[in-house]
Amino acid sequence: MTGELERLARRYQRHEPGLLGAAQSYAVLCPLIEETDGLRLLFEVRAPQLRQGGEVCFPGGKMEPGESPAECALRETEEELSIPRREVTLLGEPDFICNQRGFLLRPVLGLVSRLGLDALRPSPAEVAEAFTVPLAFFRETPPEVWRYELVPQVPEDFPYDAVGISRDYPWSRGRVEVPIWRWEGRVIWGMTARLVREVVRPW
Repeated sequence: MTGELERLARRYQRHEPGLLGAAQSYAVLCPLIEETDGLRLLFEVRAPQLRQGGEVCFPGGKMEPGESPAECALRETEEELSIPRREVTLLGEPDFICNQRGFLLRPVLGLVSRLGLDALRPSPAEVAEAFTVPLAFFRETPPEVWRYELVPQVPEDFPYDAVGISRDYPWSRGRVEVPIWRWEGRVIWGMTARLVREVVRPW
């Protein structure tokens, strides 16, 4: 085996496949709470001084090198809501989102204990407030669904002749769905709502 071949073999023997070209990966915890009226999902509202301030989301953030989605989700939840990671029972990882901007959003489903909920203290630097919504609400209430097109904008000087295609080449287009739920004056939408829809879909 040549030196170059050996290097390629070493590179991929322990390689964990990811999304080609993905610049970053993020992880969020989808926190479940058990109440007398059934399961609820815990959400937070981003602090106003943050990018996308005021939006409803799950606790989470950017994955650090070598960090698993679960480790990231638990770390970020503790930082943002003061819920100790030991008070979260991990239930699994739902399907993830590949965002058109080139990053992955990895959800982790977890059950927060009563002690964990009692410890909840939103960090003012990151979280304006936290609230829960019954899981039954999402199951029984279809979201509004809006859609927008992803339209390719090819540069005028693209080398059509060199790659052997004509200027009317049918470039791939895309479409993004934006589900929206409204709950007691709050709006749960976008990627957060897409994750909710995955969690509550029939099994």
